[in-house]
Amino acid sequence: MAAVHFSLPLPVLPQGWAGEKDFKSIGQLSSATQRNIEPVGPHFLAHARRKRHQRTFSEDDRIQAQESVKKVEDDDVGEISEPEDPLMLQRDAKDWKGQDHYAVLGLSKHRYKATETQIKRAHRKKVLRHHPDKKAAAGSSEDDSFFKCIQKATEILLDPVKRRQFDSVDEAADVEPPSKKQAQKGNFFKLWNPVFVAEGRFSKTQPVPRLGDDKSKKEEVEEFYNFWYNFDSWRSFEYQDEDVPDDNENRDQKRHVERKNNNARKKKKTEDTTRLRQLVDDCLAGDERIKRFKKEERAGKDKKRLEREAAEKKEKEDAQKAAEEKERLRKETEEASKAEKAEGKKAKEAAKNAMKKNKRVLKSSVKDANYLLPAGQEAGAKRVDQVLNDVEAVMAKIDAEEMASLAGKLGGMKVAEEVGQVWSEEVKRLVEAGKVKDGELKVMGT
Repeated sequence: MAAVHFSLPLPVLPQGWAGEKDFKSIGQLSSATQRNIEPVGPHFLAHARRKRHQRTFSEDDRIQAQESVKKVEDDDVGEISEPEDPLMLQRDAKDWKGQDHYAVLGLSKHRYKATETQIKRAHRKKVLRHHPDKKAAAGSSEDDSFFKCIQKATEILLDPVKRRQFDSVDEAADVEPPSKKQAQKGNFFKLWNPVFVAEGRFSKTQPVPRLGDDKSKKEEVEEFYNFWYNFDSWRSFEYQDEDVPDDNENRDQKRHVERKNNNARKKKKTEDTTRLRQLVDDCLAGDERIKRFKKEERAGKDKKRLEREAAEKKEKEDAQKAAEEKERLRKETEEASKAEKAEGKKAKEAAKNAMKKNKRVLKSSVKDANYLLPAGQEAGAKRVDQVLNDVEAVMAKIDAEEMASLAGKLGGMKVAEEVGQVWSEEVKRLVEAGKVKDGELKVMGT
């Protein structure tokens, strides 16, 4: 860059300044009226710009300010590009409670999600566009009413308490729930999910469970509805309070307005809770997942019921079979016992009959053998009694088996000597066995 030449005025020397020490002569100082200035720093660039465009200081400052505004607006166009509503520009600043603070700052699409940085940038952009001094410099005759709206909106939105109060009643952030007909025809989850996202901004508990989709598990769906049926909301309605008079002298009126505001807040809170409960009821009524879960639950209950009934039936059948088996065994045992008794009785009868028969054989044997007398000798009554008494005594000493054996030996014998021999041997056996004593028998023992 070429050097710029211009004249510098002579310096005004302070009184008592000893310039001779620095300059050899006054002539040297007066001769330094022309200097070569090299381009240095932003001040020289500003000077060069004014010289190039033939501007005065005030003209250059005004143009530079306009370019700065344009640059700020261009920088923010991606962040805040909402067109301004002509009716909004004509708002009365006194009606600040009725204005949409987000719309005033151009943050309608962000609303409660807008960050503090976005709010400050939006405020700067709006101020640069609507500042009264700028409008006056541009020859506009508009008042500063909308500028006051901008300031009030910024004041509200940068104050956490006031912003929360405004967000509580910001109907523009609400999402209308779909009608029953819309929910049936459209995508149930796509229609209802934005509604709960919008309502979820009031929850004290974060994050808020999502509605999910058709593939959500039963536990997730139950968690969602349990959360909303027990919704803990921070939403309040102070923003819509009637202004309390500042007149300290009229305290009764002030207390009346405060009580009126408190009652209005409680009423609105109750109405909002009822509204939210109805909204959840409507969503639940149209949720096909709930119907599917109930159907599966009924099927599971039916399955368990059928299994239980089958188990009870089987248990009953097993018990019946066991009872029948027990009865069968009892009958068999009883029949066997009866048969055994019958057989025993029959055996006893047979044994008894055999005993009688054997006794007859034994008695008949001595009778046929002439009461053990030689042939030709007649047995008297005494002989008969003695022999029969001996027979009775022997039969009393032996058991049925021995009696049968003895009867077998005597069967068919009629010779007195042979019969007597058999009886003698039997008596001898009994004597040796100690069952019969010597001399106990009258005839057979001799």
